[in-house]
Amino acid sequence: MAMISASVLNGDLAHLAETAQTVRESGADALHYDVMDGMFVDNLSFGLPVLSSLRPCTDLPVDVHLMIQNPLKFISRFVKAGADLLSFHIESSSDTVQTLRAIQEAGIPAGIAVSPDTPVSVLNPLLPLLRPQDFILLMTVYPGLGGQAFLPQVLPKIAELRQMLRAADISAHIQVDGGINDRTGAQCREAGADYLVAGSYLLGAEDPAEAVRLLRG
Repeated sequence: MAMISASVLNGDLAHLAETAQTVRESGADALHYDVMDGMFVDNLSFGLPVLSSLRPCTDLPVDVHLMIQNPLKFISRFVKAGADLLSFHIESSSDTVQTLRAIQEAGIPAGIAVSPDTPVSVLNPLLPLLRPQDFILLMTVYPGLGGQAFLPQVLPKIAELRQMLRAADISAHIQVDGGINDRTGAQCREAGADYLVAGSYLLGAEDPAEAVRLLRG
């Protein structure tokens, strides 16, 4: 059964505490918090002060996704602000191993995010560094904007990555993010993902709890 994280970027940004409560009542497992710097992606979103304000409003884990140019510089600050899980892009300018280790040393699950055009083969040297609680985030849209359509060409990458993890006897999770709904979520689960990020499908649903049930499968 898949874990579910709800993207607060698709909630009511003027009332994030209420959005967090809706997610809590839906039965989802975490809040997904997208950070964009206007350089790594052509968009701006939340930063450290908003995370610090949101953190006391919920007992759910906050799953922070850094879409920023230099994530290593900010790891300790996002952990201090309240990140319970923290992912960064392999395509960023930070050294991947150093960034991964910095998150792990902070004592929280670490994620390596991969954009749609990046082959999963680049992850091979990094897989032995992953702990069971760590994860690979495969973007199923291009990072930067919400509401994009799911990219079906990522499905074979999910299956390839799952096979890579099995072959290496590594039990890290595969997270997917972008255009996830009941149909695409089922496709991702079948391909090997076990952690789904959903935004508008979940927070725009008349019955968010039913949306979570369908996403879990």
